[in-house]
Amino acid sequence: MTVLAGIGFSAPWLLLGLLVLPILWLILRAVPPAPIRRRFPGVALLLGLKDDESVSDRTPWWLLLLRMLAIAAIIIGLAGPVLNPNRAETGSGPLLIALDASWAGATQWTDKIDLIDAQLTEAARANRPVAILRLSNPEGINFQSADIWRNRLAGLTPAPWSPSEAQIAAIIAALPESPQGFDTHWLSDSLDYPGRARLTEAFGERGALRVYQTGNSVTGLAPVTFEDSAIQLTARRSQPGPEREITILAEGRDPAGTARTLSQATATFADGDTTATAALILPSELRARITRFEIRGQRAAGAVTLTDDGLRRREVALIAGRDDREGLQLLSPLHYLEQALIPTADLLDGALMDVLPANPDVIVLADVATLAPGEQTALTEWVEEGGLLLRFAGTRLAASDISRNEEDTLMPVRLRAGGRSVGGAMSWGEPKSLDAFPPESPFYGLHVPEDVTVSAQVMAQPDPALADRVIARLTDGTPLVTRKMIGQGQVVLFHVTANAEWSSLPLSGLFVEMLERLAVSSTAKTPEAADLEGTVWTPLQIMDGFGALSDASTLPGVDGPDLVASPTGPDLRPGLYRNGDRRLARNVLTGESGLTPATWPADVPVEGLAVQEEQPLGGALLSLAILLLAADIVASLALSGRLALSRAGAAALAGLLLFQPGDLHAQSTEDPDTFAIEATSELVLAHVLTGNEQLDEVAQAGLRGLADTLYFRTSVEPSVPMGIDLETDELAFFPLLYWPITPDQPIPSQEAYAKLNTYLRSGGMILFDTRDADTARFGTSSPNGRKLQELAAPLDIPPLEPLPADHVLTRTFYLLQDFPGRHTSRDVWVEAAPPDAEQIEGMPFRNLNDGVTPVVIGGNDWAAAWAVDAQGRALLPVGRGFSGERQRELAYRFGVNLVMHVLTGNYKSDQVHVPALLDRLGQ
Repeated sequence: MTVLAGIGFSAPWLLLGLLVLPILWLILRAVPPAPIRRRFPGVALLLGLKDDESVSDRTPWWLLLLRMLAIAAIIIGLAGPVLNPNRAETGSGPLLIALDASWAGATQWTDKIDLIDAQLTEAARANRPVAILRLSNPEGINFQSADIWRNRLAGLTPAPWSPSEAQIAAIIAALPESPQGFDTHWLSDSLDYPGRARLTEAFGERGALRVYQTGNSVTGLAPVTFEDSAIQLTARRSQPGPEREITILAEGRDPAGTARTLSQATATFADGDTTATAALILPSELRARITRFEIRGQRAAGAVTLTDDGLRRREVALIAGRDDREGLQLLSPLHYLEQALIPTADLLDGALMDVLPANPDVIVLADVATLAPGEQTALTEWVEEGGLLLRFAGTRLAASDISRNEEDTLMPVRLRAGGRSVGGAMSWGEPKSLDAFPPESPFYGLHVPEDVTVSAQVMAQPDPALADRVIARLTDGTPLVTRKMIGQGQVVLFHVTANAEWSSLPLSGLFVEMLERLAVSSTAKTPEAADLEGTVWTPLQIMDGFGALSDASTLPGVDGPDLVASPTGPDLRPGLYRNGDRRLARNVLTGESGLTPATWPADVPVEGLAVQEEQPLGGALLSLAILLLAADIVASLALSGRLALSRAGAAALAGLLLFQPGDLHAQSTEDPDTFAIEATSELVLAHVLTGNEQLDEVAQAGLRGLADTLYFRTSVEPSVPMGIDLETDELAFFPLLYWPITPDQPIPSQEAYAKLNTYLRSGGMILFDTRDADTARFGTSSPNGRKLQELAAPLDIPPLEPLPADHVLTRTFYLLQDFPGRHTSRDVWVEAAPPDAEQIEGMPFRNLNDGVTPVVIGGNDWAAAWAVDAQGRALLPVGRGFSGERQRELAYRFGVNLVMHVLTGNYKSDQVHVPALLDRLGQ
């Protein structure tokens, strides 16, 4: 691109056409040949007459100037003028655009995509083939047209891991070795990683290398720990700098199941430090609800740390069959259990019927044989709902008749009378040791110490199901630990005592590890690889590069040692993993991870990510040329007498066309205080401005029609609806936002998404309308549906379900079963009801909580059905004839129900309304 006077030209040779303008001026100003004179006697009759309007024998100068300007505008416009052109050297030959594409660059990902788009534009002008390579997820290097790559930019996303040394080695081996070589533009994430120096050298050997990266420090969050009764938070940054504060948010679900910020803490980086810490003290109930911690304003996987069982201390109720014997604490049935569980669990004391209402995670019965019928029933119900009942044997259990002839509900196996011991009736010659744990056992992989022996035990009766229920046995094959599933819970029996009377197991570290494997306790630190030997962990949810979680049910399991010891990558993704009842989080950063800034050789130029926005002027100049030529036609007609305009009027018209004022429709900046007063003085409905002027006008008219309907039919008196700019306007003033979807509307910024998530978590509702129900159903089968998926991906939206027939939206004001707009699809989606929202017998509706669904999604184009003009007349047709007006009426009723639902919640689910509703339903 050639730059002249600060303006670039893509076809500068066309500017040579300006040289012909003086010649055209002379030609147009030329005087025609003088006429031949002939005497005609009749001319004498015209002597003495005066012509009020004379015609010049030359073209007026201002008309010539008008034509010259029009021709000059055409020539310059066709030359491809660009304001603020990119002055960087474009080079020639193939261009490779390499991206680290790791979590460290996710926060600036939009800037990177803009930079790539600008470089593709320059490459297209220079006819350079381009290849794009993501170092964190490399594929084959294929040089193609820049326009082809531009269509693929939307699919480029960062990975939640950094490039590995193996990936770098594979990339170096795959680099083309052509004599022509290629230039490389490397978009770095500003962090160092193994193999980066070798890749830098390899790129430099094949052509010019230029690096683009931000100068900002990368900030990450290490996994949390629980120490000294507080959650310990540790943040790291890649470069030392001045003192800086960051806010760490604790995210989770409240008792209603709504995701929200439960707490927050402030960590401060001291001047010159790269580590900041904070301690967060929370009640155990609130601590158990936390699912993740994240740094405010950092939309990156490394700024997120997921929580697992290490943070959630389980509640364990300990109940013994006899009281502690005074002075013999070491013989107490609960002593060793207490010592093993105090560091990692919250212990509950009390009678069985007293602790059951507290719904503990685990109940331990140490040598408890007989239970009262009421205790048996209540304990069985608790286990069936997911509780873990852990039982230990002892003299009471061995001497009782429990589970002798018939298997007891709360025992995993039938037992023999008396038990077995060294020197007893069923004696051993010597104490027995533990056998290796089988692969199907939850204890598989644990090391069995040689000094752990058993001298007495209760024996299990032979039974066809016995082999499947044994999870630990002695070397002679007799069961040591058995397990049985009951409903969603389980009963586990240790065939020895909980103290050291019958075995040395409670004295060993194996005892603590076995309790951890059973999820009786939760370790407060990340387990070592050896601790997870023999286990396979199934992924539940995985993180993307931006820190968002997605379902991982289709991914294969991961070996336990690899889960904690191997680096993250395509085969080990950061996320939440499960093994039985245990959960383990694998985060991007580990406790030992450091953030090292990337440094570059002196001969490698390094630039920032800022893109100087180019502004093409060709279209504006060609439009100006058309206006000038139109003015020339009008002026020429006026001068020839074919228009009823005086010469002065023609000149004035040309002047008006030449010197038009600027855009009269530019939006004026509104004072924030004025905006707040207008939005809060009365109830105001709002719609999101999409940038499509026609669609925004329909949305405004639709909300105006809905507001009029509310005013005349309900006690709600809305004011004039308002259009909302997500980037600049406060959203908290509006109970409902109507968001129509178009394929080309811009993606909101990170700050706008933060405001939207805060709005949704604080009780606001967004009505997403794809307006395509006449051509597509809910999903990504249409451009609008795919755009909605892209827009909603960063939003904190709960699980959704099709609007059920008993949802409160069907009865908040009108009784409805259809929700049409301009279209009549029944695909309307709302927040899914809680799993335990059961319908009580005799009641027509489920007893839901008092929450409001944060989103409603559909495609019926409701605003078009609601839209009215200033006189209150319907703006757009709906259906045909009477059926169309009935459809419009139902659309208004749906809008009324929607607003009443936002303002009143699920109060219609309260049983006090059932008689009135039954009466209206005719039941």
